[in-house]
Amino acid sequence: MSRVADPERAAPDIRDATPEGQETAFRDWPHRVVRRAGAVRPLPPHARSLSDLTFEVGGARLGLGDYMARRRTAGLLILKRGEVAAERYGVGGGPESLWTGYSTAKSITSTLVGAALHDGSIGSLDERCDRYLPRLRGSAYEGLTIRNALRMCSGVVWSDVEDEHPEHGRLQRALVSRRPGSLMDLLCTLPRARPQGAAFNYSTVDTYMLGALVAAATGRPLAEYCAEAIWGPAGMEADAYWALEAEGGRELGGAGLGARLRDLGRFGLLVLEDGEAFSGRRVLPPGWRDLAGQPDSAPTGFGRLKPGIPAGYGYQWWALPHGPTGVHAGAFVAIGAFGQHIYINPAEHVVIAIQSAWPQHQDSDAETETFTLIGTAVHALRSDPAS
Repeated sequence: MSRVADPERAAPDIRDATPEGQETAFRDWPHRVVRRAGAVRPLPPHARSLSDLTFEVGGARLGLGDYMARRRTAGLLILKRGEVAAERYGVGGGPESLWTGYSTAKSITSTLVGAALHDGSIGSLDERCDRYLPRLRGSAYEGLTIRNALRMCSGVVWSDVEDEHPEHGRLQRALVSRRPGSLMDLLCTLPRARPQGAAFNYSTVDTYMLGALVAAATGRPLAEYCAEAIWGPAGMEADAYWALEAEGGRELGGAGLGARLRDLGRFGLLVLEDGEAFSGRRVLPPGWRDLAGQPDSAPTGFGRLKPGIPAGYGYQWWALPHGPTGVHAGAFVAIGAFGQHIYINPAEHVVIAIQSAWPQHQDSDAETETFTLIGTAVHALRSDPAS
């Protein structure tokens, strides 16, 4: 765990760190190390290289280099059956860079819920969260099931969009306070808007709560449990780090995990292979991939999340609509601010990890271009007889 080396270098709210400064901002923030252990999973080259891949957007034909320059891509890794079809770096990044994934951490936290369920630390997804976190009793989270928290259907008032709700300012003040427990204190004051399970509402504080729940259920900090349940068994090549709310506090849960690009690919392979880890140890319940990666309720179904959004939502994963080509059938993706992606396509045995430094938190044009690239890569690898 590390203290901020220079408080002026860390953004007051680390979710608002600039793309250029995000790696420094998160690594200078108090954090715990996620230790790697054991043999490293090899990622050999695939028979079909995608170095010459091109795709069309808005009438323009783009190659991988064009995309990376246009979208300020720090790292791009395309895996087919665990083999590297493409690996590139940009904007000063390289194979050893620890790049922060923002909300891609939500999908890692949900995977840790699955690991805790598998090892018996959690009894059932239909248990109440306050069984493991008594602090929630008397709050709007009282009675909330783990499953509805995973679905982002807590019913508790929250908006991750700064201008939509004044609670965002309270979150910023909680982080600036650098006080352990400040985020739990905040979420225990939030009001209820809907009955649990009735509506989808994307909420980073709900994932923070899930991270705290896993830590309580397993009796160890989230980063330590992540090392035991994921980082070691998946065969990671390097330590990662997980930002804390404060020195000695809890991991952010919904953000703040920094890792190498190849290790994000290995995480994707662990999920793709349904928890059958490289180490030979099963770390997730059988069937977890398909349960977590697809909607399992009406409010999280395809086209039901928000007007104009065709995606669905699983357990902290975005489920992709199939589209006219069907290339994304059964696929799901972790998405983080500034262009972070971990794409998993079980039917095609493809994992794609992308680390970016977009100028804005969200960019619809860049998102469209990214998924056009992903779909083209999946199709190219599908049509290759050797794949």
